[in-house]
Parts: sequence; structure tokens; C-alpha cells
Amino acid sequence: MSAPSWDELRSRFSRVLGRPEIYLANHSLGRPPDRVAEDVRAALDAWYRDMDGAWASWLEAREKFRALTARLVGAQRADCIVPKTSAGQGLRAVLNSFSEKTKVVTSDGEFDSIDFILRVYRERGRIDLKIMPWRELQVGGADLVVLSSVLFRTGERVERLERIIHGAHAAGALVLLDVYHHAGALPLDLAALDADFAIGGSYKYTRGGPGACWLYVRPGLVETLRTLDTGWFAKKDVFAYQRPDPPEFGAGGDAWLESTPPVLAPVAALAGLELTLELGAEHIRAHNLAQKQLLKELLPEVSGEGEAHGAFVTLQRENATKLADALRQRNVKVDARGEYLRICPDYLNTEDELRRAARTIREVCSRA
Repeated sequence: MSAPSWDELRSRFSRVLGRPEIYLANHSLGRPPDRVAEDVRAALDAWYRDMDGAWASWLEAREKFRALTARLVGAQRADCIVPKTSAGQGLRAVLNSFSEKTKVVTSDGEFDSIDFILRVYRERGRIDLKIMPWRELQVGGADLVVLSSVLFRTGERVERLERIIHGAHAAGALVLLDVYHHAGALPLDLAALDADFAIGGSYKYTRGGPGACWLYVRPGLVETLRTLDTGWFAKKDVFAYQRPDPPEFGAGGDAWLESTPPVLAPVAALAGLELTLELGAEHIRAHNLAQKQLLKELLPEVSGEGEAHGAFVTLQRENATKLADALRQRNVKVDARGEYLRICPDYLNTEDELRRAARTIREVCSRA
């Protein structure tokens, strides 16, 4: 079956496309399909109707979320995907799986939450931390390497990622990839990369909103490594209410679950995940590259239009935040991170929208 056309897809987004703005912050909060509201309503209806009987459908949705995410990112098994409420929660689970003080190497391009967590762990004496530019990353002596595959400020794709991972393994380190700006926007195969861990979520490119995040733990580790971030849903028999000593964990990735989970976030993520898989990451990427190339032609000063970058282009300006505010007042929604104005088209944006947005960006920049 062929993928639906971009025009056909727009009918699945009637609610959000009724907004008057030109939305080019698709790298930030993704626009939800209409079906998200229907799915969440059905999950709430089950609560009203069945009370605690709703857990059956809620847990079924969670397992579907795990299976769809596994397909998206190239995980070998669905249980290698551990639902989390944030990527940072996934990072903490990994850090808390080490029994001794851990030597961590990371780049200076990581997202604020990841960077902040690592610095706090360092301040509490839980880790030794080295932060360096990703192009100068030295993994020797590390226990854990934490690195984004696509950098959140500039959209740069980390070059030689396979070589970095191989070098880290050769030096005795494990590798955690932050793929939040990768999964759903570019093809991804965590098994082929041989990543030990990965963190990501549905907030951006898979249109699932906040709270539907995940931690990937590769086979071989997911069955043997344990974290202090745990709870009763990680028990061997969750609803038996037994207390064996020592504790008995669930099988595989279930041992990485925590306490009573949020149930609506995975439900809200299903429609976007299914749509992303229906379209295919390669198809989405090809369309996005063409859109970025058009923006480059219309705005020659932007960077990031080619394969070496993720889904958005950037315009480097000291007053990027003020420019983003001025554009929002003109009904063009972009955002800024530091000196980078980030502009991200997606398959809901028409060519006419991109041309009008570019014209507005030129006008605003000329007056700034």
C-alpha cells in the first residue's frame, strides 16, 4: 500500500490546521492528529465505565506504545523500550544502574535537561563528568558516554556516530544516545548502531505530546542490568502483592519499569506513532530535505538544509529570541535557542506557507 499524499494527510489534522499561524516549530511541540483526542477520550471513557477494569485497556495501550516505538527506532524487542515520562528520567535510570561512582563523558551540545542532570549528579559526587565539543570527544577512561545523535541547537548530525560508539565500546564504556531530534524525523536503527541505551519521546516529530517518552536498553543489558529507579510495576508478578526477599524482577525490560505509570500519555502517542510508521521515516526525510532546500533558496543566510543536519534549519542572530517573538506576532511560529533561530517545516506545511513565512522572516530581520 502506497503512503497517502501530503494533501490527503492534512484532513487528519483539521483541528490544529484551523489555527491562523504558519507553524514552523515542528521540531519543538509536534502538531497532533485529530485522532489523539478520540483516543484519549476513549481511555477516559473506560475509566468512567469500568473504573479499575480500565487497567486492562490502559496496559494494552502501553504495550502498543512500546511495540510501535521499537519498530520506529530499530529495537530488537518491544520490551527493550521502557516507557518514561521524560528523556531525563531515562538518563537517571541509567545513571542509577551503576553501583560505583561513574566516569561520564558528554558533549557541550546536549539539551538543557540532560546537561543539568549530569551537572547535578557531579555536584552530588555521584559521577565524574567531562564535557567537551562533540568533534573533540575523547572516550578513554569513561564508563558511560552520553551523546545526542542530532544536536538540539543547530540541528547538526553527529558525524561518525558508529565509529564513536565502536571506540567507546573498545575503551570499555557504554553509550547512551539522545535521539529526541532523530526518531521520527530521520531513519534510525539502534540495533545496527549497537547503542547500549537511548532516550527519546513523542513530544516532537511523532506528535504525541508531553509525557510519552522512553528509554531503550539493548538486549544483553536489559535482562541483567538493574537500576535503583524502580517500583512495584518492575516486580515479577505485579498484582500478586508478594514480597520475596531478595526482590524478584519482571522479565526483560519490565524489570526497568517503575511505580504506577501515567496512562494517558502512551494513549495520546499512538496515533502519531502509527502515522509516522505508515509514512516511513525515509519518505518523511526526503520531503523534509526538499522543504529545507526551498527555505535555503528563499533565505540564503540559513544553515542546515542538507543531509548533515536534522529536520530544521537555523538562522544565527544575537537577537534570535527577539526575532522569534516578533515573528510570532506576525503569525509565524518559530523558536530560538541561544543565538540560533530554529525553523522547522514538516509535511503539513504547504509550499505557499513556506514562501509567505520566508517573506515575513526577511521583513522582520531587516527591521531588527
